Order: sequence, then structure tokens, then C-alpha cells
Amino acid sequence: MTTTSTHEHGTHGPRMNLAKAAPEVYKAMIALDRAAQQGLDPTLAELVKVRASQINHCAFCITMHTRDARKAGETELRLQLLHAWEESGGFFTPKEQAALALTEAVTVLTDGFVPDAVYQRAAAHFEEAELAQLIATIFTINAWNRIAVTTRMDPASL
Repeated sequence: MTTTSTHEHGTHGPRMNLAKAAPEVYKAMIALDRAAQQGLDPTLAELVKVRASQINHCAFCITMHTRDARKAGETELRLQLLHAWEESGGFFTPKEQAALALTEAVTVLTDGFVPDAVYQRAAAHFEEAELAQLIATIFTINAWNRIAVTTRMDPASL
């Protein structure tokens, strides 16, 4: 199955307001999001959210989390380089690079799994509890991306 083209997508407004249509699901997502981020550095969490949102082409979440990253102290240069973080290694710490690699592996799942090397790289930089929170943040932003893309949440509404 293919998705609609960008041009066609741009001609349509939001499809629904999930918070109104399924308020209990929305409340549960808010609670999951809050719980997932506990104990994580806020700037790192925002980098992860922006990167997953870039991969998922979620304009709403890219807009929201880029703004939130700036508020958390992230620089414009690093936000601009985030899409090419592997080629911009000197701008991201080894811990951030490990988190971004894990974010990409969990988000894409191209081979149906997260490679051991990617997981072990992250595990080398994060204590187990913090790694669990990172994984939770990654799968939560992926869920938000799917909600926002499917319902066509408008980034201009932010």
C-alpha cells in the first residue's frame, strides 16, 4: 500500500481531533509520555523525539519538539545537523549518538529487529533504568507520530 503524495496531503485539513474522539486513549498517551521521560535528560529526550519525527515525516511533532528542544537549551546548529547526526559526530556526544542510533533502529525496524550492536552501544552509555526510559520515550514518540500523521495534525496550530 502506498501513501498519498505530499501535494495531495497538503490540500487536506486535519481529519479528526483524537483528544475529543477518544479522550481516554489520549489521556493514556499523555500519561505514557510523561512516564517515559522520567529520569531522562530533557534535551536528549527532545533530540530523540525530533529524530524519530523526522524519520516518520511528522511535521506536527517536528515543529513541537524542535521548539521544545530550543526551550530545553538545544542549539540551532545541532537541530539543523540532527538529520545528519552520523556525519556530524563532533556535534553530538557518544551518548547522544548511541541514543540516536537506537532511535533510528526502533523507529525503522527495517529488518524486523533492533540489531544487537545498536542495542549494546546504547547499553554502554545508559544505566539499565535510563535505557528503559529511553526505549519508552522512543516508542512513545513513534506512537505520537502515527497519531499526528494519521489524523493530519496541523503544525500551524502550535
